[in-house]
Amino acid sequence: MNDGDPATADRPATTAERPAEAERPADGERATTTAEGADPSGTPPGAFPVGDGGRRLLGDRIGSVEVLAALLILLVFFRDPIAGLLSDPRLQTWTTVFVSIMVQAAPFLVFGVVLSAVIAVYVPRSFWARALPRRPGLAVPVASAAGFVLPGCECGSVPVAGSLIRRGVTPAAALAFLLAAPAINPIVLTATAVAFPGNPEMVVARGLASLVVAVIMGWLWLRLGRADWIKLPHRPDLDGLSRGAAFWSAVRHDVMHAGGFLVLGAMAAASINVLVPERWLQTLADDPVLSVMALALLAVLLSLCSEADAFVAASLSQFSLTSRLVFLVVGPMVDLKLVAMQSGVFGRRFAYRFAPATFVVAVTVAVATGAVLL
Repeated sequence: MNDGDPATADRPATTAERPAEAERPADGERATTTAEGADPSGTPPGAFPVGDGGRRLLGDRIGSVEVLAALLILLVFFRDPIAGLLSDPRLQTWTTVFVSIMVQAAPFLVFGVVLSAVIAVYVPRSFWARALPRRPGLAVPVASAAGFVLPGCECGSVPVAGSLIRRGVTPAAALAFLLAAPAINPIVLTATAVAFPGNPEMVVARGLASLVVAVIMGWLWLRLGRADWIKLPHRPDLDGLSRGAAFWSAVRHDVMHAGGFLVLGAMAAASINVLVPERWLQTLADDPVLSVMALALLAVLLSLCSEADAFVAASLSQFSLTSRLVFLVVGPMVDLKLVAMQSGVFGRRFAYRFAPATFVVAVTVAVATGAVLL
């Protein structure tokens, strides 16, 4: 084309006149044809090559619906072997424990996710500056006491604590709330009173010990914690969306993120229930020290919801009240599914430090409380 010809200056460029760059493929994408329209390897024009094209074709046409359909077809063809496996008593026990944990935890996980989204979208940052004391040392016990008015379990408190940190709350106060909310809320304390009708002191001991552990862990974080130990996952940008769209975006993000780790934790807890023989419990119950450690570890492994763990503790009548108090204090603060969810929300570096420290503090405080009140 003649750049100086006014007759052609405004005319759109033809295919032959377009720059060579327009025909080059995008970065990372291999060209399928030559300039003459045929691939040197013999692939017809317009067809995908066997290598990249096959993956591209599968990626475009296979989605979740297709995968689900394939799984259903496999279930139909292999229904007899699968039915034989499901008749195994150990697998039935595993399935029962897994489903019970999911059924107990899922409603409270949803509650916590919705509350987390409300905090992220509708509650301004200035609210927390007014609601909590300016000094972090005083904000920790206030945040711990706030757990009394929010019914929920540990599954819901994890995303809420993550949202509080995002909204500017000091991590020590948010972590204190995370530990206190599932253990001292009215639903949990009422369930404990119903499970121990002849021992009302268990309600006071559980509430007091759990509150003390939450405050101590918050203050320990102020003293020893480091900001780089907490790595919150990437959240979608909510600033450019309407409040309704931002709310549902935050809900979907937290459900997918926290829910996946809840499933992993429930699977691990169900596996432990199958592998640990019940006869070991009776042997351990006869030793005061071993009984405390046994129920503390059992609380971690069983991963019960805090609204239901009191009834399990009450059924362990061969153990002392103090060891059962340890079970009730440790369970809502440190268990398999909770550690898995903390790893997903706050990062592995946080969970691998925070969970063992919480376990030690919870056992120590519960034993001391039981020695005084029980």
